[in-house]
Amino acid sequence: MELQCFTTELLDTNCYVVIEDKVAIVVDPAGIGAELLTFLAERQAQLMAIINTHGHIDHILQNTWLQEHTGAPIWVHEAESPYLLDPELNLSSWILGEPRTSPAAARYLHDGEEIKLGSLTITVLHTPGHSPGSICLLGPGFLISGDTLFQCSVGRTDFPGGSVSKLQQSLQRLKELPADTVVYPGHGSKTTIAQELIHNPFLR
Repeated sequence: MELQCFTTELLDTNCYVVIEDKVAIVVDPAGIGAELLTFLAERQAQLMAIINTHGHIDHILQNTWLQEHTGAPIWVHEAESPYLLDPELNLSSWILGEPRTSPAAARYLHDGEEIKLGSLTITVLHTPGHSPGSICLLGPGFLISGDTLFQCSVGRTDFPGGSVSKLQQSLQRLKELPADTVVYPGHGSKTTIAQELIHNPFLR
């Protein structure tokens, strides 16, 4: 398995590529473009899907471009699907100064669903709080956490659909993951569950 992070210029959002057996998924394509296609081509990897951990513009900005260049479908939690199509919900008017949208999702992901990436199994965890349909992707030894969990911090809850109580419930669930799980967040540096249990005030 190969997991590669591309940090984009748009709010330093992390875009992740996971490849196994020459099959790939791209998670949260924000401002990454040709560099990503070159990366996939060098590894002779076929893009199976574009997955959004949630629908804010800094995580979906390149959905349209990437789909046009690869034909890959967009997968998102059903509760997040309106965010792809609504500039007010996805915050594009506020962040970019202009309304932007994404193509609609071709598949809705559900809590506990397993995504087969070659011989690799990735499990979908529905972790609402930052937004209603926020998800994390749990693989063997790693977690792509979107904007649910950051190094020493967590996602904001003051955007449309945010909820402090639901985020607390989601974080409680993440606290129960193996301590050595490597966390790859939507912004900032990678960390581990063990480190966050010690240093993150929101997980105490």
